[in-house]
Amino acid sequence: MLKLVLTYLSQSAWARRIVQGWGFANRTAARFVAGETLDEAITVIKDLNSRGIYTTLDHLGENVTSREEAILAADEIIMIINRLVDEGIPSGISIKLSQIGLVLDLEICRENLFRIMESACEGNIFIRIDMEDSSLTQATLDLFNSVRSEGFENCTGIVIQSSLLRSQDDIKDLMSGSCKVRICKGAYKEPHTVAFPKKKSVDENFDRSTELLLDRSLEIGSSVSPNGSIPPLPAIATHDQVRVDHALDYADQIGLDKRGLEFQMLFGIREDIQVSLHDQGYAVRVYVPYGSEWYPYFVRRLAERPANLWFFLSNFFR
Repeated sequence: MLKLVLTYLSQSAWARRIVQGWGFANRTAARFVAGETLDEAITVIKDLNSRGIYTTLDHLGENVTSREEAILAADEIIMIINRLVDEGIPSGISIKLSQIGLVLDLEICRENLFRIMESACEGNIFIRIDMEDSSLTQATLDLFNSVRSEGFENCTGIVIQSSLLRSQDDIKDLMSGSCKVRICKGAYKEPHTVAFPKKKSVDENFDRSTELLLDRSLEIGSSVSPNGSIPPLPAIATHDQVRVDHALDYADQIGLDKRGLEFQMLFGIREDIQVSLHDQGYAVRVYVPYGSEWYPYFVRRLAERPANLWFFLSNFFR
């Protein structure tokens, strides 16, 4: 029930206005969001890189409502790419296609995505296309396959959610082309017609998906690039220690090199696991969000784990 309430609040305009006006909320959000400006985010990225942690940067934003907004959002991403290239920062970038026009107009989104990919590949910047709710899954996969077919396959990857019933079939299709895939559980509330209703099933599907990705990585000899700019084929995105342990055990069982997979986690969450994996010699990549539109992202993080909500409330009463 609490998760449902927080999920509702993450989408509420009135709640956003109230919470973003609280100074302590801004301070608490700093645990999960790397600031409101690109300069602040780059400072965080450089610190993580100095400790051997790779990164993927995300400029938080909302769905666009006009062609002009979609073009401006794509321009902003290209500006970020240029900044990373100019400063020699080997960070990837994560993007949501709804931010560049997917819900508004498919062709506008396609044009914007191709502009982004041209800049990214020229600068050797990896673009991870995030997956959104199930209503956008097929369109997202279609656009991903479209940019791959145009020669951008080495600098782009996709995300698959183990909560969806279709995910195994999608992964098998993607593995036929040796696509770079991030597997995550999925944070969207979906109907039982398209998603597993129970957590146990989502976890089991996550583990099966992980095995498919690791098997393919071994087959093709995939590996993270020396400076971490380009990830290996499989990215295991979870804060669940059981899922992490399953990936480690299976990788060891099949003899996959430690550089043949990477673990991905969110900025400010389970840093203990991040450090442990890095110390064991595994590649760890942290998702670094920034921007003024931090409220929805922040509340979703509170909804995911009771410990995050307790951290927020304890700061409220200080």
